[in-house]
Amino acid sequence: MEKTLPQRWDLEVLFPGGSESEAFRSFLAELEKDIAALQAQVEKADLALQEKKTFVEIIDSVQAISVRTRQAGAFISCLTAQNMKDEAAKMLGGRVKSISAAFGSALTRWEEHLLKIDEAKWEALLAEEELSAIAFNLNERRRRAQEKLSPEQEVLANDLAVDGYHAWQDLYNAVVGRMTIEVELDGEKKQLSVGQASNLMSHPDRAVRKQAFEKWLEAWGNETELCAQALNHLGGFRLALYRHRGWDSVLREPLDIGRMQEKTLDAMWQAINNRKDRLVAYLERKAKLIGVEKLSWYDISAPVGSTHKKVSYDEAAALIVENFDRFNPKMAEFAQLAFDDAWIEAEDRPGKRPGGFCTSFPVSKQSRVFMTYAGNASNVSTLAHELGHAYHQQVMWDLPPLAQNYAMNVAETASTFAEMILADAAVKNAANDDEKLVLLEDKLQSVVAFFMNIQARFLFEKNFYEARKNGLVSAADLDRLMTEAQQEAYAGALAEYEPHFWASKLHFYITTYPFYNFPYTFGYLFSLSVYARALAEGESFADKYDALLRDTGRLMVEDLAQTHLGEDMTQVEFWQAAVDLAVADIDEFLRLTEEA
Repeated sequence: MEKTLPQRWDLEVLFPGGSESEAFRSFLAELEKDIAALQAQVEKADLALQEKKTFVEIIDSVQAISVRTRQAGAFISCLTAQNMKDEAAKMLGGRVKSISAAFGSALTRWEEHLLKIDEAKWEALLAEEELSAIAFNLNERRRRAQEKLSPEQEVLANDLAVDGYHAWQDLYNAVVGRMTIEVELDGEKKQLSVGQASNLMSHPDRAVRKQAFEKWLEAWGNETELCAQALNHLGGFRLALYRHRGWDSVLREPLDIGRMQEKTLDAMWQAINNRKDRLVAYLERKAKLIGVEKLSWYDISAPVGSTHKKVSYDEAAALIVENFDRFNPKMAEFAQLAFDDAWIEAEDRPGKRPGGFCTSFPVSKQSRVFMTYAGNASNVSTLAHELGHAYHQQVMWDLPPLAQNYAMNVAETASTFAEMILADAAVKNAANDDEKLVLLEDKLQSVVAFFMNIQARFLFEKNFYEARKNGLVSAADLDRLMTEAQQEAYAGALAEYEPHFWASKLHFYITTYPFYNFPYTFGYLFSLSVYARALAEGESFADKYDALLRDTGRLMVEDLAQTHLGEDMTQVEFWQAAVDLAVADIDEFLRLTEEA
């Protein structure tokens, strides 16, 4: 009998016992003790920090603790995602947040000392062999410290955020965790998790999609008051902190986190807006294909064509490994390891949180992938996407921890690159026009997501912060702002929108990253540019690709593109070439459906 791949991840090799793990509790206790020691070391260091020996010792401690803090946070993410009702995991999550806050406070004190070092001494220290590999990261940390409040105020804000700012994300997670959405399938009423209900939006039967959407709106409508409270207070905290720091733009923090310039972001959106007419043409043709005058929100992910075979998990794994191998055997070997060693949580069962993610365990030098696999083409893409994230981290394990700290915009490069390898190969190897149409359509759904859905999130968040400056924003006004953003981003191409999307989309509630939206589009388009280069250069590009990934934690994104591609991403032309590559599939889609 053929062995099947595991669909539940193995967390036991990391910390046995799940949320009851004594090993994990001991790990946290040791971590707390070492953070306290670091705090004491930093407090007494003062001017002695200028001496190379002390300077290097503290940096070594900072890096070692950061690795363990990431390990703890990743474990909590996995526990709470696999079972949103795991109360013990939630309690541990609170402890990990407190540990992170204590570490953050120690770092703030350390940064205070960095500011005291005069420029000549600073340059001499960074030129030392032990520090040259993290010079970019240390310079970045010193600059950011100069742009913040006094250390005492930053420490206070950091400590208060645990039970204030971050607690609002916890409230949101609690709301989602208790939610169920009742639908009727095949004459039977079923209670679905949010993630399972979301998968029904790509069901081939429009009646099923419509019912799921209506039940979705009803369920989220019942929670909008609580969600509005959470979002308002998250936004209010950020705006207050920015005001005290003297920051006048809500984009300052996300752009700084992404190590990018605002003109780069503007150039990207301009290139996308230049081709909105092509996207509208695709959506109009799709509406015709499914027999409606205009698509509704729940039709965007509807399949077209008659070839809608389910892909088993094992088949998806084989497809991914085979196609990764055509580009880079190291990627294929890595993906096979992840499948074989149960690094992936894919089982379709209730109680899991919605969506997908990849998280890494730097102490163990392993990663874990989370998703709910239901066998459709989109699930296969998500699986490849998250494995792309994991491969990105895999090629960086030997770098100093500070140099591994890459931002979400370039993180999305490796993931969407992995998706593209799979999608492109599938289209090229299609058995007939109908199969090709189905695969093309799946690719174009991604284009719509990155160019329209993500843009709607970005526009909403910008407009929300403008409104929030004037006071609390009601749930009704949040619905209005969301609908207006969707209408603009989709260029009026839909008959019905999703007003509660601001409530249902987790990304708006993630406290570690405001504007957790444009990095996806950035990563998608940047990866298209990288993919085009890979196609042009063939097998020789594999090592260059790894080199690019390794530099994502130690270069500004504009420098990354210049160094590895010889391109200027502050110019619309750079992004336009990538956008045009993406919308080229629309021409083929329209050709294949001319008789519709």
